[in-house]
Amino acid sequence: MNMYQVLKQVAHESPDALFLVREKISFKKALSLIHARATTLHNAGVKKGDVVGLLAHNIPEFPLTLFACWYLGATVLLLDTNLTPFEYDNMAKTVNCKFVCAEKSFFYDTKKFKFFDILTVDDKTDERLKPVDSDDDDIATLSFTSGSTGTPKVVPLTHGNLKKSSDCYSDMGQWIHKNEIMYGFLPLYHVFGFAAGILAPLHFHMGILLQPSINPKNILDDFKTYKPHCIPAVPRLYEVFRNKIIEGIKAQHKWWLVSFVLNNQKLLRNIGCGWLVRKVQKPLQDIFGGRVNIMIAGGAATKPEVERFYEMLGIAFVQGYGMTETVGPFCCSRPVKHRVPFAFGTPVGCSECTIRDADETGVGTLWVRGPNIFKGYLNNKSANEELFDKDGWFNTGDLVYLDKNKQYHFAGRKKQVIVLDSGKNVYPDELEGLFMEIDGVKNVAVFEHKVNDKTVTYGVFQVDENMTMEKLSAEVAKANKKVASYKWVTHFAMTRDDLPMTSTQKVKHHVVRQNLIGGKYPNKHE
Repeated sequence: MNMYQVLKQVAHESPDALFLVREKISFKKALSLIHARATTLHNAGVKKGDVVGLLAHNIPEFPLTLFACWYLGATVLLLDTNLTPFEYDNMAKTVNCKFVCAEKSFFYDTKKFKFFDILTVDDKTDERLKPVDSDDDDIATLSFTSGSTGTPKVVPLTHGNLKKSSDCYSDMGQWIHKNEIMYGFLPLYHVFGFAAGILAPLHFHMGILLQPSINPKNILDDFKTYKPHCIPAVPRLYEVFRNKIIEGIKAQHKWWLVSFVLNNQKLLRNIGCGWLVRKVQKPLQDIFGGRVNIMIAGGAATKPEVERFYEMLGIAFVQGYGMTETVGPFCCSRPVKHRVPFAFGTPVGCSECTIRDADETGVGTLWVRGPNIFKGYLNNKSANEELFDKDGWFNTGDLVYLDKNKQYHFAGRKKQVIVLDSGKNVYPDELEGLFMEIDGVKNVAVFEHKVNDKTVTYGVFQVDENMTMEKLSAEVAKANKKVASYKWVTHFAMTRDDLPMTSTQKVKHHVVRQNLIGGKYPNKHE
């Protein structure tokens, strides 16, 4: 079966269950709308084997068009909504994409492909048009993972990859159930949003509540109105909500009481005061709608205090690890009483992991294998030969280690490891987590840089209006003392401008470094 046929099977088993919650579209209704969209695309010239670009925010037409392309046997090129026309042109040329379904706000003059308004009213359904037969090895989606120019890495994911990844979500069945609501504000073009917004709802026969905005007010309004059961998000958003909640309680001069109850809830329950715990938890749970069973973090490591906060509210909190090449979550932590900080858990489903070339501290490169793993980058023989071994193991390029409980921990990207002139390795993620605890630091990027022809660990700090260079220097010096001296950041720059970020709120380290070289951050301590 291809992914359209998977949806058809779900619609047969749960015809009246909502698929698109806000629009009140059931799985059965979705099939008819997809057939109509497939008719329109077929009439426009789309056929089996074509590559069709999809460029839109989280609107209902996104999943409907996605499945319509699969109905016709086409491959979908998932396009990031934050790129430029130059990048879209290069991406389309690389994969021979001649047709892009997009919102009109993305239209521009191009000779590389033809735009199709994704909000077009569909033609009358052609009942003679039948879904194309596809097998597991047919390519379902294409995604760019390393830029759009030069020799980019393009990840082809097959229908088999997507189905196997969806099957892996059985491990989450303790917290996610049929007919529940998955919140969908993570961009569907990104693998985390795609896995949460497309694959998980199919597996659990649940609805997806799409939200194209990242405005916190719109999100909170959705929580109040629709009361979702599962919320996937990047750690930064969870931290923002936590901080706002605590600030609000402190403004009422009640934080001392709330924090006491939350931190001592086991004792209070044991002495018959469980009612007090519930009384404190309920209004905080109600901020998220009151029905959330689980929160899933991905894209970066979550601070331990953030995880613990939500767990104290009575909400299961898990950390996932994955990448486009693994179709999203490949490992996942489990809600436990005593969470080990920064652990992303163990492999899910039929996934396998192993660590190779570990150093004396146990940090090594993570290799993965499984039926959800892609088979190799598109038209990139050299990368495939470098990153795959003869037994099908894929080198993620991520540095990890195992703790005594066999939980995997993220230590950084191998390509971002700073190798000092002494031969010592420094992991930026470790230092960035340390510096983010400084009051007044809003964001930070740590990377390898040359100062006076010497390789150093360099930091660029995004700070608030009250931070001064003198204060920052003192705080950085204090934070440095928490780690080995060879890891210290003694060269850094300060800015009040936002650091450049990806669509999943990761700092673009290479762009920050180029900005530094270009003189964008003149306020330096060197």
